[in-house]
Amino acid sequence: METYLTAALLLAGFYMAWNIGANDLANAMGTVVGTGALSIRQVIVLAAGFEFLGAVFFGQRVTSTIAKGIVPIDLIGNQGEIGTQMVVLGMLAATLAAGLWVTLATFYNLPVSTSHATVGGVLGFGLSTAYLGAIPFSAINWPVMLRIVTSWFISPVMGAILGFSLFVLIRALVLHRVEGDVEKYFVPLQVLTACYIAFAHGSNDVASAVGPITAAFTAFGIIGKEVPDWIFVFGGLGMVLGLATWGYRVIETIGSKITELTPSRGFSAQFATASVVLLHSYISLPISTTHILVGSVIGVGLAGGLSSVDLSVIWKIFFSWIVTVPVAAATSALIFLGLEGVGV
Repeated sequence: METYLTAALLLAGFYMAWNIGANDLANAMGTVVGTGALSIRQVIVLAAGFEFLGAVFFGQRVTSTIAKGIVPIDLIGNQGEIGTQMVVLGMLAATLAAGLWVTLATFYNLPVSTSHATVGGVLGFGLSTAYLGAIPFSAINWPVMLRIVTSWFISPVMGAILGFSLFVLIRALVLHRVEGDVEKYFVPLQVLTACYIAFAHGSNDVASAVGPITAAFTAFGIIGKEVPDWIFVFGGLGMVLGLATWGYRVIETIGSKITELTPSRGFSAQFATASVVLLHSYISLPISTTHILVGSVIGVGLAGGLSSVDLSVIWKIFFSWIVTVPVAAATSALIFLGLEGVGV
């Protein structure tokens, strides 16, 4: 049974990584495609390298938060074989629930948060174990959940403020002072910030794919306390494949539907997004690249006035954000309780 569950966890983790590439990584690359600075094919090659670097060299912190910071995995796992089984099935359920929701969102071109989906899935598992009496409800790390949720509200605002400020500064110091087409000079800068944002994305969002399976593999004794590099490489491969095969759907929403993007606007949004994401990776918080990038794009758009932003697209995106955590949590709980009920 352990062999089958290990295979199922790897497949679920790769499926989630694929979803992250199709939705979240596509978000990160949407602005550089939307301005015409790079083609989708060039973006895939660029993202592949820097996504790996961010995941492998800076992905450890957030992965630990996802794997053990929300639900007391050690407390559940220490309850013998039954506890180990619960951890493994719970993390499988969390990953499948998050993946299914992100697939649905990508189908409808919605840039949702894969981080929110995974956190919601893990929380759904934790609530289920509390419901079954394996742990008290108070054992769930509510202070960490509060920090995570608070960062979800603050980070898009940070992205919007930084993106707005940076573009206003560029417009005042460069666009209004230099004659001729200066936008072309921002194209190579935008390529550089695309590398920056791919690195930042890898550092934070790889945890959404490998965090739950890391917890399960630790419970099984497959890996120790230190997460091996192959797990991050595994997650990085899945993300790049997702971008290459299905990422174009969300790239279109970010790149062209929220507001009109020029190279200088795209540069401002990308730089703001990558900086905020990397900051949160450093402090071990799983935040949403999607939320920050949308916030940054909105901030840049607002620099041209409210009429420059398509509010109907924004409200549609906001609604998908609100429902992500409860939908993922409920789906995760149902899958976990179903697996437990049939005696897997």
